[in-house]
Amino acid sequence: MHYKLPVSKYKSIKQLLYGYLIKSLSIDTYNAENGCIKDKKNLLHKDRDENRVLYTSSVALQLSKSQNRKAMELASAIASDLSRTCGDVFSIQIVPPGWIHFELTHSTLATWLQSLVVGSSGEEGEMEVGRGQGSREQGAGGKEVIFNSLPCPLPLAPLPFVPNAQCPMPNLFAVQHAHARCCSLVLLAHRQGLIKLKQPVTNTSQGFWDVISPNPLPWLNGDETLRLNHPGERRLIAELIQVVDNIESPDINGSVKWEKLALNLSQAFEDFWSNCRIWGEVKVTLPELAQARIGLLMATKSVLRYVLEENLGVFAPLEL
Repeated sequence: MHYKLPVSKYKSIKQLLYGYLIKSLSIDTYNAENGCIKDKKNLLHKDRDENRVLYTSSVALQLSKSQNRKAMELASAIASDLSRTCGDVFSIQIVPPGWIHFELTHSTLATWLQSLVVGSSGEEGEMEVGRGQGSREQGAGGKEVIFNSLPCPLPLAPLPFVPNAQCPMPNLFAVQHAHARCCSLVLLAHRQGLIKLKQPVTNTSQGFWDVISPNPLPWLNGDETLRLNHPGERRLIAELIQVVDNIESPDINGSVKWEKLALNLSQAFEDFWSNCRIWGEVKVTLPELAQARIGLLMATKSVLRYVLEENLGVFAPLEL
């Protein structure tokens, strides 16, 4: 059973939410030219809770004075409008004195993870996110859940790897090692038949990393909850979201400490790999969980490579 999703221009979760929010505010009731709306730094804040993907907006508090309305009343009106347009993507809650909380749904998170895996192919079109066997084709209340997924946010520009090249920042060896380790584990999964890649030969071409099967990867259980709920998995997903948000958010791109972000992501990968098994009993008894974990490795590989090559200017080796 699959979860069918058409493609959109959005790449990061923050940009996705920002697009919904700006669209909702761009009506006569609100002044879309208001400075707080233009300033993305103050519009959305991501919570640090690794157990869920939560963003908070203070836009109602910032607009209440100019609109001459109570913040809670304004927040309720904004939330009501957003619920009609993105209620299947984010669950929305109003919190006194006028905060708006947006929690990403599991199906949306699965879509986003799948987009990182397939993004290296550069292909656009309809995407499907896998569920477990026996799941429903429709969401809660019988309504088909549809979300615009992401086209290639992280292109894999082939660069030659020079084994003896000196890394300009010694600390980044850990990041390079994490990328190489992800590559080797994905290749091992291919050799053992856990997944099937397009080409059975190690090279740097984009097409090699395309997953033929399972396609899509089984991110969701039959009850539409994410399979990846171990603390190590959640931490790695949270770091991936943070990095991609920074890649795609122009308001903060100039001040991002990319080395620190890359190291945090590589450390989250190490924690995941130390605590979340893929082979052995997991592969035999829970093959869909093993495949979802391989998918998480592929997403991590994609983001690590982009940051290493595009933001830090160093090679992302396939092996060490």
